[in-house]
Amino acid sequence: MAKPIIVVLAAGMGSRYGGLKQMDKIGRSGEVLLDYSVFDAKRSGFGRAVFIIRRDIEKDFREIVLSRIEKHFPCDLAFQEPDSFIPQDIFAEAQKAGRVKPWGTTHALLCAKDKIDAPFCVINADDFYGREAFEVMGPYLGSGAKEGAIVPYQLKKTLSPMGTVTRGICEVQDGYLSSVNELTAIACGGDGKIYNTTEKDKQFLDDDTPVSMNFFGFPASIFDGLQRYFDEFLARAGKEAKSECYLPMAADWFIKNGLLKIAVLTADASWFGVTYKEDREAALKRVADFTAQGVYPARLWE
Repeated sequence: MAKPIIVVLAAGMGSRYGGLKQMDKIGRSGEVLLDYSVFDAKRSGFGRAVFIIRRDIEKDFREIVLSRIEKHFPCDLAFQEPDSFIPQDIFAEAQKAGRVKPWGTTHALLCAKDKIDAPFCVINADDFYGREAFEVMGPYLGSGAKEGAIVPYQLKKTLSPMGTVTRGICEVQDGYLSSVNELTAIACGGDGKIYNTTEKDKQFLDDDTPVSMNFFGFPASIFDGLQRYFDEFLARAGKEAKSECYLPMAADWFIKNGLLKIAVLTADASWFGVTYKEDREAALKRVADFTAQGVYPARLWE
């Protein structure tokens, strides 16, 4: 049986971060955050990595990231551009409306479908998921499971003090995901409570609400259904300037249509990320602490 694949979403433009956060050096020896995820995936039974990037960052990505990893772990590149796999008429209308960005995480995954021939796990390049999350996902995918999986995180542990974040609010029933609702502007208020700022009347959220951080596992057979969902999205919102097709909402669509069950895996994992530039210092400290504790070697790929 083929080993599972780790698929890294690394085509983001970093508008809130102010730069290419997927290539911002965090580790003592120049590692970026995704280095730690790929390292954790390798030691949890994954056999290959697929990085989804933009063409304009390929040279830098190869020099800063791939040059280090590919000597120790098989890697492939896939490319996400605004016009990748988009019907010409829809893309033309979207351009007229002012679109400059690609179409979100579902679109990104479809751009890599020709590179994926085994069960796979999707992650964000700018998030740190923790070794424990990979230790439960790797064996699950490697077992030949026909269902999907997710490792959710507690909402209160995934916020940034610098501003709003996007999170998929998960409902869980009998060990399976029953729904995901993507909220795009969650923040902690001055009163210490967490709320969705897009609502006119503040929608408060419990601290321990499970949320998706795009740590999904899927069988390789998902792509026909994923394309169908994306086509429906394009028909509905494809001509807009900023609409995005989020992967958690695709997962919700699969569940609602009875096309895929998604098991909820539990792991005592620590998450952190770099949504905003100011998050970088905290990330540096967390990685330094893990290195000092021996969780990671000082030089990952030696």
